[in-house]
This record gives sequence, C-alpha cells and structure tokens, in this order.
Amino acid sequence: MGSIVKNEYKPHAVCIPYPAQGHVNPMLKLAKLLHHNGFHITFVNTEYNHRRLLKSHGGYALEGLPDFRFATIPDGLPPSDADATQDIPSLCESTTKTCLEPFCELLTELNSSDAPPVSCIVSDGVMSFTVKAAERFGLPEVLFWTTSACGLLGYTQYRNLVEKGYTPLQDMSQITNGYLETIIDWIPGMKDIRLRDLPTFIRTTNPKDIMLNFVLQEIEAIPSAKALILNTFDVLEQEVLDALSAICVDWEIGMEIDNDVKRDDVELMVKEMMDGEKGKKMKEKAGEWKRKAEEAVALGGSSYLNLNKLINEVLLQ
Repeated sequence: MGSIVKNEYKPHAVCIPYPAQGHVNPMLKLAKLLHHNGFHITFVNTEYNHRRLLKSHGGYALEGLPDFRFATIPDGLPPSDADATQDIPSLCESTTKTCLEPFCELLTELNSSDAPPVSCIVSDGVMSFTVKAAERFGLPEVLFWTTSACGLLGYTQYRNLVEKGYTPLQDMSQITNGYLETIIDWIPGMKDIRLRDLPTFIRTTNPKDIMLNFVLQEIEAIPSAKALILNTFDVLEQEVLDALSAICVDWEIGMEIDNDVKRDDVELMVKEMMDGEKGKKMKEKAGEWKRKAEEAVALGGSSYLNLNKLINEVLLQ
C-alpha cells in the first residue's frame, strides 16, 4: 500500500494502546500502516511497559525513527520492577482515573516540540479518557477495538443485560448449572446467541464489579469518536453481523471451550485438532479464511479501501 499523504503536509497521529500485549501489538501494526501512509507517529506506552520492553529488547528497541517516535505516560499504579502483565482490574481502574492529565500534558509537549503539530488521536477502545483529551485539544479521535466485531457488539449489550436482569448473576452456581445456556433472542444481528457466547465479564455476582462497570463506561464513549476500527475484515464477519448463532460453529475453525476447562479436556481437544477429522476440516476452513483475509488487505480489497477512507475522511479532516 503506497503512501496517500502528500509530502507538503505531514499529519501527526498519536497512537495509544491499552497497556497489555494483546492490545499493544495490534495498535503497533496499525501505527506502522499509518506511518507507511505518510503520518508522523507518536506511539504512547505506559512507563511500566516501556521499562519491560527495554529490559527484554535492549536500549535500541524503542529509539524509533525521526518520524516514528515513542513516548510514555504513567499508568497510576504503584512503581514495580516485576516483568509480568499487571493486574487487569487494577490497571483498568487506574488508567480511567489517572491517565487523562498526563496524556494531555504529553499532547502539549508534542505540540511544542520539533514534531509536526498533533492532528489526530488513535486510541484503544478501552482507553476512552483520550476522547476527553481530543475534545480539549479539538482533535479527531478514532477508537481501535482490538476485539472482533461480534465481540464489540456483545459489549454494547451489557447495559441491556443489566437492565433485563441477566447480570449480575444471582450466585456463582449459575456459571455451571446451565444458566449460561440461556438464549438471548433480542440482540440485533445475534440471533439466538447464548449468554455463554457473550464476553465473559458478565459472569459476576457483584453489581460493583470493576470489569463489568469498566466495559459499561467504555462503551458509552463510542458515540464521541469520529470512527471505529475493528480487528476484522468484511467477509469474515458479514454473516456474524447478520445472524450470529454460535461463533465456533459458523466459522468452523476452532474448538469450543469454556473458562473452567479441565486439563484432560484440553488434551482431548488438542489431539482432535492435531489428528482428528474435525481438526482436518478446521485446518481446511482456516486456510479458506486466510485466503479471504489476504484478499481483504490486497490492493482494492475491503480492508485496503476502508483504511484509505478512514485516512482521507476522518484523520486528515
């Protein structure tokens, strides 16, 4: 994909992922795509993750390029030298409460540096404090949800699930007594989906559960964004968005497994995947999806066209 930004104008995108590996890596790939299309990039890590990256990859790992730079902000948690993923609920609570002002200070510093003025923010979908920063600085904001489209659609239904009494659970026995097999038949685009198929933060008995309320809060920020980016491609989820029953069955590329799975169950599924007939069919199906994904990102493909549309109609406005 060649650069579509004219040389005389250097837009500056500030990209900030949620500080966990499954979020950092997709955002880094997106930042590289924008850089390839002519953007100056500032990629924002937390200080904790910055130290981990330096420790694991050495001092040159985050030097970047003149127009692809790395910056840091604190995550608000107590200092730690541990080389491990932080406690997710604590991290979610902390980023929500403490990161807005440090991020705004960084934007001010960037606008006073030798870099081009910041022209847009690309933020992880669960770092919605950046929406307030974008409003404060008068910048377009794009939210990047690293989930699938159906995953995001599930999150958007959390408020309805609470109001209709499906969550919080009455007690923890509902996780194993068949309650999660309850069919939810009122979600648009998700025909006859089960509770167990929805993102798992609903599996709590506590109405004040940090993760449940974190999702409720982050979803509310979506209308304030100029655009959403999803980690998917059109053909993969077109049918899912129209009518989702059971994601594993529809895509036919994975084994269905629950959160409380036992070791023996995993062993059986691995053997089936490696040597069984189901495994052979899944590998064939995965190959088909791989080919469709390659078509989507190729010149003229759906993802290629969507990225160009995002750049021209949102980020460069």
